[in-house]
Amino acid sequence: MGELLRSEEMTLAQLFLQSEAAYCCVSELGEIGMVQFRDLNPDVNVFQRKFVNEVRRCEEMDRKLRFVEKEIKKANIDIVDTGENPEVPFPRDMIDLEATFEKLENELKEINTNQEALKKNFLELTELKHILRRTQQFFDEMEDPSLLEETSSVLMDPSEVNRAPLRLGFVAGVIGRERIPTFERMLWRVCRGNVFLRQAEIEDPLEDPTTSDQVHKSVFIIFFQGDQLKNRVKKICEGFRATLYPCPETPQERKEMLAGVNARIDDLQMVLNQTEDHRQRVLQAAAKTIRVWFIKVRKMKAIYHTLNLCNIDVTQKCLIAEVWCPVSDLDSIQFALRRGTEKSGSTVPSILNRMQTKQTPPTYNKTNKFTSGFQNIVDAYGISSYREINPAPYTIITFPFLFAVMFGDLGHGILMTCAALYLVLRETRLIAQKNDNEMFSMVFAGRYIILLMGIFSIYTGIIYNDCFSKSINLFGSGWSVRPMFDPRVGGNWTFATLNGSRILQLDPAIDGVFKGPYPIGIDPIWNIASNKLSFLNSFKMKMSVILGVIHMLFGVSLGLFNHLYFQKPIKIYLGFIPEIVFMASLFGYLVIIIFYKWVSYSARTSREAPSLLIAFINMFLFSYRDPNSKPLYTGQPVLQSFLVIIALACVPFMLIVKTLVLRRQHMWRKHLGTQSFGGVRVGNGPTEDEAEIIQHDQLAQQSEDEPEQSLLSPAFKAREEEEFNFADEAVHNAIHTIEYCLGCISNTASYLRLWALSLAHAQLSEVLWSMVMRIGLSSRSFGGFILLSIIFVFFSILTVAILLIMEGLSAFLHALRLHWVEFQTKFYAGQGFKFLPFTFESILEGRSEE
Repeated sequence: MGELLRSEEMTLAQLFLQSEAAYCCVSELGEIGMVQFRDLNPDVNVFQRKFVNEVRRCEEMDRKLRFVEKEIKKANIDIVDTGENPEVPFPRDMIDLEATFEKLENELKEINTNQEALKKNFLELTELKHILRRTQQFFDEMEDPSLLEETSSVLMDPSEVNRAPLRLGFVAGVIGRERIPTFERMLWRVCRGNVFLRQAEIEDPLEDPTTSDQVHKSVFIIFFQGDQLKNRVKKICEGFRATLYPCPETPQERKEMLAGVNARIDDLQMVLNQTEDHRQRVLQAAAKTIRVWFIKVRKMKAIYHTLNLCNIDVTQKCLIAEVWCPVSDLDSIQFALRRGTEKSGSTVPSILNRMQTKQTPPTYNKTNKFTSGFQNIVDAYGISSYREINPAPYTIITFPFLFAVMFGDLGHGILMTCAALYLVLRETRLIAQKNDNEMFSMVFAGRYIILLMGIFSIYTGIIYNDCFSKSINLFGSGWSVRPMFDPRVGGNWTFATLNGSRILQLDPAIDGVFKGPYPIGIDPIWNIASNKLSFLNSFKMKMSVILGVIHMLFGVSLGLFNHLYFQKPIKIYLGFIPEIVFMASLFGYLVIIIFYKWVSYSARTSREAPSLLIAFINMFLFSYRDPNSKPLYTGQPVLQSFLVIIALACVPFMLIVKTLVLRRQHMWRKHLGTQSFGGVRVGNGPTEDEAEIIQHDQLAQQSEDEPEQSLLSPAFKAREEEEFNFADEAVHNAIHTIEYCLGCISNTASYLRLWALSLAHAQLSEVLWSMVMRIGLSSRSFGGFILLSIIFVFFSILTVAILLIMEGLSAFLHALRLHWVEFQTKFYAGQGFKFLPFTFESILEGRSEE
């Protein structure tokens, strides 16, 4: 039970590890995850440490594995994850692993290079095949083969008309389909319209050998005359990254070339298939073991990184490490060191030596899958100080309960519980799937919190008798209309009276109208009452004040256990007692008179009950002569005046007396209250033996306030000789006192959010029902059934989106604030730092090593 209420007791230990056994010992410590290593070389550069070369080799192996993993994912091959946790390889096995990874990387790179060259060749042949086909089609479209010669006369100079006709030249190639319009305009402008362009799209997309992307291209052929235009056309093609291919001029040569290209393409396709099959076999073999390789390499890297935190003995035969570890796990750590020594084959055992230190240890709260979510809620506010009382066990109950007070609905609570039960019952399968969605991971981590919130919401929904804004009538109402007298008919109410009147008033003062309270929760008749909101306002507001005061009083009471554990009597007598008396005298009294009013006044005398708000205000003003404010009980003015005086008297104790006592103690400890005259003790101070004990306690207290300073450091000695600063201590106590006294008022008012959020949730649920479901329920025909089915879908979506997710998140955040501000500030300092053990589990899950 102590592990749950307080953090684990920690100790600083020194490890003496033999050089040949250090690797295996750190490996075993990483498997159990119970020690946090301290860096003993803070001033040494990371590149100058002993095992930096081993760390670099591990990083290089990790890089090669990431390359292989990338290739596996690119090939759409599933990586086998059997959940195996392999042992850490020995240092001598690093050479074999490096050779294996080097061979695998080189083989894959060689395959990729060859495959890229083959694909590039295949692409060129494919493009040439399309060019030959399209070019032949261009020439076949000519009606007369001599049309080219006749066309050349159009492009000739007029002075050369009488000369023999010249044949036009042409170039053919492939260009990206999206570049065709720009390419055509550029040709027209640069060549001034003296070229003739024909182009056709290639139907099937082609594969880019470099990026493996699918690209769409077009075949083009350009006719021109003269070498000048030929050079211009080639430069334009080069600028637009068009690929030019040689194309024979005669149909027979083109036909022969096409046949040769097709034969080469078939041969190349066969070689490509064999290359791809070989690549798939290599990657599939690697996919079976790559996870195991990753684990081994990252474990090795973590071990060498940890060894760099150690000091090396002058004899170079021993490594010295300092670790924080729980006292309860010292035996497990000893066994781990023994296993590591035996595994390494060393004959010299490793030594674990506990050290005495004044430094504040890290905070370690042991958790399981159920309590970890609630511990994270507490740690989000601040890590608890060492051995400070842990609020997480109480948060397990109070957090979902306060949430449910704001989210009280039976139907919504059932839906939330079912969703959380699904996550809880299938948690093993969901963990194995390793979903990377951040939102899902956050919800899954808090599945037990959501489960308890849903269960408590079911309970408060039963108390509120609210299920999707409707009441459930299981036991019959506690109200009856039979004895009600109607002056209009001169007798009791009848069915005609009920049917003919929209609003009727039930008077509980008439005998027989109110038969008795509902067995559990709120009477269902309030759901149709016109003054339902007024009744629930009063009920939920008082309930919020009661729960808030009890919660705060409980928080102040927990501070007593901290003071007792740390042996601080001043904080008990001048801190806890005045605080608890101040709150109980004012706000505890308010809770008592709320219950007193509920019990003392019946239905007949309820109109005579005084207002609690007016009575509470008059209590602070000492105003008891107001004729409109009648006393609740006899002797109320005397008791209330006494309570206010007691509460006001507590303020000087926290504000002034505590500061004076601290100053008195400081002076007493400094001068030790003794002076020796001839061996005779003079004064009222402690004896010399007691003075030594006081000095030791003072050193311990100051080292607790300044954990990072050694007792032998000059800074500590300077503080020891420093005079007590009365002004600073007075200001500190004044701030704390004012904050506490005003906080009691503001925090009590802050708990009214329980009332506000509860009413808001109920009203939103009622509005959603009346504006959506009532439309579907208005018709009783078959068409109305179809309409109801459609409307129910919208109702379900809006219920989940607004009332479950949005309202649930709002209630969650408000419950979080009530615990952080109103509850934990009463006793929780939260100034510690978290225990971060060296564990392979967190490293393999991707969490930060630091």
